[in-house]
Amino acid sequence: MPAGGDPNPSASSADGGPQPRLEELLDTRHDPAYGEAVQVAPLVQRVTAANASPFTFAGTGTYIVGHKRVAVIDPGPDDAGHIEALLRALEGRTVTHICITHTHSDHSPASRALAEATGAPTLGFGPHPAVDAGRQVAEASAVQEEPGDWDFTPDGVLGHGDVVAGDGWTLECLYTPGHISNHLCFGLPEEQALFTGDHVMGWSSTIVPPPDGNLGDYLRSLELLISRGDRDEVYWPTHGPPITTPNRYARALLAHRHRRTDQILACLRDGPATISSMVARMYTTTPKVLHPAAALSVLAHLIHLAEEGKITWDPSADTRSATYALA
Repeated sequence: MPAGGDPNPSASSADGGPQPRLEELLDTRHDPAYGEAVQVAPLVQRVTAANASPFTFAGTGTYIVGHKRVAVIDPGPDDAGHIEALLRALEGRTVTHICITHTHSDHSPASRALAEATGAPTLGFGPHPAVDAGRQVAEASAVQEEPGDWDFTPDGVLGHGDVVAGDGWTLECLYTPGHISNHLCFGLPEEQALFTGDHVMGWSSTIVPPPDGNLGDYLRSLELLISRGDRDEVYWPTHGPPITTPNRYARALLAHRHRRTDQILACLRDGPATISSMVARMYTTTPKVLHPAAALSVLAHLIHLAEEGKITWDPSADTRSATYALA
């Protein structure tokens, strides 16, 4: 989701150098070229679905990896026009693998039509997490994260460290829970590239929606990407443009989350508060239509702080109306 206003100054990185603010690195310059197969790297093409929204930016970017025998990453929504464009881009080629970063409805549903048309197996961490059925939104009639794809079950299960190999390309699996518990990123070592799904996006920070979304997992997954150092020269998110300074950007995302936590603690030092009052105070530059989504991220931070024993609230209360306080 779009990052909110952040009055705190830039932090410092672990090596003592200046840490850029996330807002300084966000990039919204992007031509989706709907329906076209755009060659974005020697081994990579992208076909973008026309499903723009506050959560998908300009739409879902489906990636084709390879030349004659290819893998497809995140086939996208169940949209006839997008599926037709994708199949048109694949004419004369053999699809050997259909890889899914995670099971939100803007990423995986088109895998069924693609598998039926090509005979290729679908691969992912697993079906949509059952706990997500109990997700509570911050407000009624809220603008919500894309819903789950409850019909997806992969033909093959992938986990951290697994490798999918093809004709001149290799996809290395990284387990990156946080945004959702079944999220995978896929490394392409031949091009020092990483397909980051919704874990890292260049146009926006990522929403972490409880109960399945987990901020502690998300922070650890960011640290995993940072630990790769210069192994990655570019990130290819499913939404938006490439990230060409990936490690620097991942560090800025991590610092942004820590600053957000500091903001929440600052709010609570002034006295007990509700989520809605904290959102109004912190997200001053975020359009109000996205405040319900911001509330989900604040809730994720609050849950994380509660797990660390830093805050309290009445667990029997509705999270939308509960009052939170320092422990």
